Amino acid sequence: MKGASQITQPTQIIVTLEGNATTSEIKKTLKMIRGVASVRIARLSDDAIISPTIQKNIKKAREESACGETIVCNSPEEMQKYFDSL
Repeated sequence: MKGASQITQPTQIIVTLEGNATTSEIKKTLKMIRGVASVRIARLSDDAIISPTIQKNIKKAREESACGETIVCNSPEEMQKYFDSL
């Protein structure tokens, strides 16, 4: 429909930064870009980025470790020998 106004949803761009050294500088720079409505900083916890399946596997591995049901490799070479033996 020509001439009809459209309601648009805001678009979000998610940027993940390592460390905090440049966080404030990046925030200031983003605010200077035309069209940027707001800039927020959010801290992500490990649980927010680990899927439920992986969380379940981690829990199982921790339980097995607590019961002594683990294989210990003290070096990458030792681990490779174990994998080769399977």
